[in-house]
Amino acid sequence: MAAVDRDELLRRYAGVAVRVGVNLEPGQELHIAGALEHAPLIREIARQAYEAGARYVDVDYSDAHVRRAMIEHAPDDVLTWTAPYDLRKLEHLREVKGATIRITGDPEPELFADLDPARVGRARPLEAAELRRDAVGERAISWCIIAQPTGGWAEAVFGEPDVDRLWTEVARATRLLEDDPVGTWWSHVARLGSRAQALNQHRFDAIRFRGPGTDLLVGLLEGATWMSADFTTAWGRPHVPNLPTEEVFTSPDYRRTEGVVTTTRPLHLPNEAVTVHDLRVRFSDGKAVEVEASSGADVIRAQMSLDDQAAFLGEVALVDQASAVGKTKTTFLDTLFDENATSHIAYGAGFAFTVPGAEQMSADERTAAGLNSSRVHTDIMIGGPEVDVLGVGTAGEEVPIIIGDVWQLDDGAAG
Repeated sequence: MAAVDRDELLRRYAGVAVRVGVNLEPGQELHIAGALEHAPLIREIARQAYEAGARYVDVDYSDAHVRRAMIEHAPDDVLTWTAPYDLRKLEHLREVKGATIRITGDPEPELFADLDPARVGRARPLEAAELRRDAVGERAISWCIIAQPTGGWAEAVFGEPDVDRLWTEVARATRLLEDDPVGTWWSHVARLGSRAQALNQHRFDAIRFRGPGTDLLVGLLEGATWMSADFTTAWGRPHVPNLPTEEVFTSPDYRRTEGVVTTTRPLHLPNEAVTVHDLRVRFSDGKAVEVEASSGADVIRAQMSLDDQAAFLGEVALVDQASAVGKTKTTFLDTLFDENATSHIAYGAGFAFTVPGAEQMSADERTAAGLNSSRVHTDIMIGGPEVDVLGVGTAGEEVPIIIGDVWQLDDGAAG
């Protein structure tokens, strides 16, 4: 594609979301959530979903200005409240083994920047977050996150609202320019699976990140497995939750993180419409005990105070320079993309599906076993050419995993 054809890219991205992301089954119900500005992509997804045999497609549109009004004026208890009808919709999707697609691409990335950061950081429907976490952890739905470029997002990335340029970068990162994007994606998923298998064979006790401003040891959870994009629902349907995805990841032992980490990319928080720069976090006995940033630190602290486990890690993920997202050399200011450009960790909830038997445990039982259970899950990017990633064995021996942003383990997963 020499010129940017937005309609064609919309069609391709929607097709990948339906046929790879949620891998929609005939007769399945699909829920789509996005902003008003995402309507073109939502409509194309709905069209292709019905063509693929969807029983029903439901859409929830959000408006960030309405959310801003809530944060400014609503009572404190409303900030974390979930409407009962929203809970019922989530419960229904679980009951019928439905699918859900969420669309990112913030139209106004700094809309909440002038609001009280403590209220901004707390503003999330906690019961819905908990129910969604459990549905994902128990593989009770097929789900996927994609993005639609908007003028405001392009302005944040490039300093000008060049939506065509952003579409080009998104297309490169999501393999939409390939002759067969759907087939290319399934091949990529297989390559990532080989990488996860190599990590599982090593049975590392911990992962160490070492670089400028970073010396972090993340203790791994005994029995947890490394995974990649090849998700499978509880009833056996393969799907790919993030488009793009370039990571291999696991849930660590939340009690065993020590040291300091400095982010290597800004972190945009779409729910809070705030961008965090130069984040530095110190961990002791697993918990984030110091949080500093040149901007946005108060929002991070507010998120980490939402429940007792929010300040502990729930994910560690590895990405090297072979990433299609990283190859664009673009900082997207959207976690869906930036977390797939480089290695990252996430504070908050871990993933039950990474630990055999955890899907049948209660949240308290998971926490007691070392698998973090929280209503928060926020990824922060910590990798790059100057950050080495080492696997640490039970005797303390260190094995290079990523050095100079190049994957070192033999996994047969080139590019």
